[in-house]
Amino acid sequence: MAGNWKMYKTAAETTAFFEKFAPLVAQSVHADAVICPTFVNIPAAVAATQGTRIEIGGQNLYWKNEGAFTGEISGPMLKAAGARWVIVGHSERRQYFGETDATVLQRTVAALEAGLNPIVCVGERLEQRESGNTESVLKTQFDGGLAGLTPDQFAKVTIAYEPVWAIGTGKTATPEMAADAHKFIRAQVAAKFGAEQAAATRILYGGSVKPDNVKSLMAQPDIDGSLVGGASLEAVSFSLIVNF
Repeated sequence: MAGNWKMYKTAAETTAFFEKFAPLVAQSVHADAVICPTFVNIPAAVAATQGTRIEIGGQNLYWKNEGAFTGEISGPMLKAAGARWVIVGHSERRQYFGETDATVLQRTVAALEAGLNPIVCVGERLEQRESGNTESVLKTQFDGGLAGLTPDQFAKVTIAYEPVWAIGTGKTATPEMAADAHKFIRAQVAAKFGAEQAAATRILYGGSVKPDNVKSLMAQPDIDGSLVGGASLEAVSFSLIVNF
């Protein structure tokens, strides 16, 4: 269960969140809980989660380790700050910041080389779903952004399926729609990396996940967790999702 805080919270608000959240999930051993705050709040988040099972991630990374790349953050920097995870290829990065399948692959490789666990996002826009192109979009994103990994590299990847039309809109894919997409993605993994790896790969659903719909989503056999936006910003709300 991963929370993506996007561009929200100060360091003080981050600390306050974990003071409330950590006791609510202290007994939660059925799932990994990950929070991805903004870069500047990673140290506060790491400090606030010492001694807990909660892990911290970044929301993006650059594919070079260092250099004249103003405003960018590298995998080794995230690792040194205490992050263990990183989101790659989120739809907002694709929509607003020019992310492509090729750069998703570069960032994923960089994350793995830095010893981070990448959560690689795929998903279709509304017009692509309405025109019946969901599966072709997912296949293109998988082929361009993940199929280039070695089997050993891919084994460390978590995939997040995010229908772009359901992110922050209040719209949610029905559990059946989400399950169909997850099943298709898992079939792509099986075709490229084998059935054993397909069964072992965790595929998260992201797109207006809330306490009142998480149970029906998680009941689907191919949905292994969730990547949560808005509902992860409030401690009680996200604890209810983690403890579904």
